[in-house]
Amino acid sequence: MKSTLFFLAVSIVGKSKPHLLYFRGFRYWIRLLLLFFIPNEEKTKMGVYTKDQLLARLKELQIEFASCTHPAVLTVEAQAKYVGHLGGGISKNLFLKDKKHRYYIISALAATTVDLKVLSQRLGLGKGGLRMAPEEALQEILKVSLGCVTPFATMNESAQSVSLLLDEGFKAQQGCLFHPLSNEMTISLNSRDLDKFLISMGRKPVYVDMEAAPLVGKDQPPDLAFLIPSGVPKVDQPEKDEVSSKIHISEKNTRTETIIHANNKKKSPEKLHSAPIADVRTFVDELIERMSASVLSEIAKETDKEQKELPGSVIDGIKKYLGADFSNLAMSFKNAAYTEGFHSGIQSVLLKTGQNITSYGK
Repeated sequence: MKSTLFFLAVSIVGKSKPHLLYFRGFRYWIRLLLLFFIPNEEKTKMGVYTKDQLLARLKELQIEFASCTHPAVLTVEAQAKYVGHLGGGISKNLFLKDKKHRYYIISALAATTVDLKVLSQRLGLGKGGLRMAPEEALQEILKVSLGCVTPFATMNESAQSVSLLLDEGFKAQQGCLFHPLSNEMTISLNSRDLDKFLISMGRKPVYVDMEAAPLVGKDQPPDLAFLIPSGVPKVDQPEKDEVSSKIHISEKNTRTETIIHANNKKKSPEKLHSAPIADVRTFVDELIERMSASVLSEIAKETDKEQKELPGSVIDGIKKYLGADFSNLAMSFKNAAYTEGFHSGIQSVLLKTGQNITSYGK
C-alpha cells in the first residue's frame, strides 16, 4: 500500500512538473518521500533509524527515560509548553557546517549562551568558520526534518562523520530533554544514560564548556581543534567528473563563452522550462484526491466490493489532517528544486560545453 502511494506521488510530480526530473533537486523530494513510505525494516538496512527503533534501542540497553508526546514543535519555547512536568533541562540543538563541508551538532541547555564566533575560533576555524547547515542537509545527513535535530541522529550511518559537542551543563541536570528523531515527542534521561547510548553506537561523548572564551593565538592553540571531523559526508563530496570538467572549462574559457552563446540559440528554452510551476495548494489537492482513489481501489481489492467514490466527508477529513503536512513538504521540495535545479542546470550546460570544446579542439 505504501509503495503504491509512493509511486503515485512520484507520477504526479512527473506530470505536473516534468522539467524537475532533469534537475538534481528532484533527488531531495525522492529522499523525503522515502522517509515516509519505505518500511522501517528497510530503513534500518539502509542505516536509517526511526523514533520507534530508537526507543526500542534505549530499552534494549536498559536505559530509563520518561517520554511525552505533543504536537510538532519547532522552537524551545513551543516545546516548553508541553514538557514542563518532565523536569530537567530542555536542550537546544544546532546543526552547523564549516567552509570545508564538515558538519557539527551543538547540543546545549536552552539557557546556555552559545557564541558561534567564539566556538568557531576554539575549533580553529576563524571567527566566521561556522554557519547553519542547509535544510536539505538535515534530510541527507541526519535523516531528520526541520526541528528534529538531536544527538540521537548521530546513530544514522550517514551521520558518522558529524562531530557532536555536548554542553557540560547537562551533567548537572537530573534529566536532559531531547527529541527522539521526531519533534512530536520529547524524552528525558540523565547524561550518564546518554553516554551509555552514544558509546553503544561507537561514539565517545565529549562535553564542552559552551560559554568559555579562552584566548586563541600563536602560543595558545584552539582548545577544541581535536573535535573537527576527520571526514566529509559522501553527499557533500564533489564528483570527480564535475571537478575535472570545471578545470577543463576554465582552461578554455574564451571558447566556452562562444560555444555557450551558440548553443543557447540552437536549443529551445522550452526544454529546460517546459511547464510552469504548479500552485502548491492545487498540487496537494490533486495528490490527496489521487491517493484517495488509490486507497479506494485497495479497499475494493480486499473486500471484493466495488465502490464508485469515497464520501466527500472522508476526503475533507484527509485534506484536514494531511493537507498542511503535504503543503509544507511540497513547498520544501519546490524551494530545494529551484535552488539545486538552477545549479544543476548550469553544470549540465557547462559539461556539454566542455565536451563540445574537446571535439572542437580535435
